[in-house]
Amino acid sequence: MSEIQSHDDKLPTQDRLLALNEALESGAFVQVRRMLNHLPAPTIAHLLESSPIKTREVLWKLVEKDNEGEVLNYLNEDIQADILTKLSPQEVVSLTEGLDTDDLADILQNLPEQVIQEVLLFMGEQDRKRIETVLSYPEDTAGGLLNTDTITVRRNHTLDVVLRYLRRHDEIPEMTDNILVVDRNDVLSGILPLRKLLVSDPNLTVGDIMISDFVAIPVDMVQSEIAKLFERLDWISAPVVDPDGKLLGRITIDDIVDVIREESDHSIKSMAGLGDAEDTFAPVIKTAKRRALWLGINLLTAFVASAVIRQFSDTIDAVVALAVLMTIVASMGGVAGNQTQTLVIRSMALGQIGRTNSLWLINRELWVAVINGILWATIAGAIAAWWFKDATLGLIFACAMIINIVTAAVSGAFLPMVLKTLGIDPALAGGVILTTITDVVGFLSFLGLATYFY
Repeated sequence: MSEIQSHDDKLPTQDRLLALNEALESGAFVQVRRMLNHLPAPTIAHLLESSPIKTREVLWKLVEKDNEGEVLNYLNEDIQADILTKLSPQEVVSLTEGLDTDDLADILQNLPEQVIQEVLLFMGEQDRKRIETVLSYPEDTAGGLLNTDTITVRRNHTLDVVLRYLRRHDEIPEMTDNILVVDRNDVLSGILPLRKLLVSDPNLTVGDIMISDFVAIPVDMVQSEIAKLFERLDWISAPVVDPDGKLLGRITIDDIVDVIREESDHSIKSMAGLGDAEDTFAPVIKTAKRRALWLGINLLTAFVASAVIRQFSDTIDAVVALAVLMTIVASMGGVAGNQTQTLVIRSMALGQIGRTNSLWLINRELWVAVINGILWATIAGAIAAWWFKDATLGLIFACAMIINIVTAAVSGAFLPMVLKTLGIDPALAGGVILTTITDVVGFLSFLGLATYFY
């Protein structure tokens, strides 16, 4: 066991889980506790998220009290909520003591409003005011992300005074790359980079070397826009101000990494109808309930496509080959549409698409679809004509494929923009709608042309 522990921080997650499970099965709880708490908090959280429910509950009980708050901070929202709902408000306060304001606010937002108010009552006045400030803003805005733990100075202070002021602290806030310069009303007037402070003449004033031409984040800016700023400007931290320019706090790169990861997870999971905080090892009933609605929507759209097919049942009975080929038409349209839609949703997330270039993009996708449609429709039509010894069928097949590929590509480009304008998440709703369009248009064009010619 000592050998496992000494090398445990180098083991992959599954190897750690295997070692912990073996120790749990043998009843060596003391050794498991030692192994577990020897790891960094993010690693412990990852192990908990990678464990089935029963194992997770045992492991959580073995986490030392001093580590619980930090570990909780790294767990996904679903698991956080499961843990917090079993605790009293006083226990929640004790568990989260010492966390940064923004992290604590994120955790509390997973609780019902009544429970949040009860938790706030058990906090000290200063901590409560900080949390209430953050909770007053939507969680996906700068106000919901900001941390009130900042260091501020005045522009008339000498650098020597600033340095002596910093030495009075046991430590400065994590990821502090700039000291923020404010006036008596806490209005932000400049930024003093530590890299300049440490090498400049101590007799100079803050105003002599501070950066006056800076970018501050408005408190109502959405987190996706903030992430783009951090990416483009290579920020480590950035100040947040209210409409009057008053400093409210700052956002740090660790929060932005979380934003980027959450948005990536959201895009992937939304396409499958899964929630952002979906727990891989959630109980069967809980998981089934969450997925039932999405399956029901897909079933409804499938009936729509089936209703189109039913209108041409006589034609299908007369030409059996249509039943063999019509799924290919729908499939090719689906692939073409998904290619375009994925590209557009990604570009929208990066802020690359707007009114000035959206029509150009749609036009580009139209011509790409025409070229690919003609290419593959010609090949597929020739194969179908040879396969079923029917040139007319091959021509119908090729024409339907071109129609569906072009329609799918234009829909894939146009649909996300329309959904966004309507306030609907394109990643969540776009896939279902696009699939319905490609199925209906594919079947309608193929079977409609077949009915006309046969």
